[in-house]
Amino acid sequence: MTEPNPDFAQAVRAVVLSMPAAKHLGFTFGRIERGEVEIVQPFREELSQHNGFFQGGVLGSLADFAAGSAAGTLLPAGWVNMTVDYTVKLVAPAQGEKVLARGRVVKAGRTTTVAAADLFACTGEQETLCATALVSMRNIPLPQG
Repeated sequence: MTEPNPDFAQAVRAVVLSMPAAKHLGFTFGRIERGEVEIVQPFREELSQHNGFFQGGVLGSLADFAAGSAAGTLLPAGWVNMTVDYTVKLVAPAQGEKVLARGRVVKAGRTTTVAAADLFACTGEQETLCATALVSMRNIPLPQG
């Protein structure tokens, strides 16, 4: 790999938000820095299980997107990453106006990057940790042409 993409924030935003799954969830990026991102997911009824709680699979998806996006900030131009595996631990009910998913790189490598994400259910200014995840990403150059 070469030097990280100087336009990493724009590249990550464009790649991730063009994915059909990301469009379905309807999240936005709160911030994008080298090795760290924040995703903001507003509550919507179709993302819940019952009684106003975010569904666990939605939390897993948000963790994957946040950690993968953080990993993507360190890639050279013309590279992307794909999830190899992830483990999510749900630690509290996710109920609130939104979920903040904060992703960070744990260890970046040439072919594999390990990242993590912490998810917080938010109401007003109150944040409650509801999930944590560890995610492995495979770094690949985009095919030419």
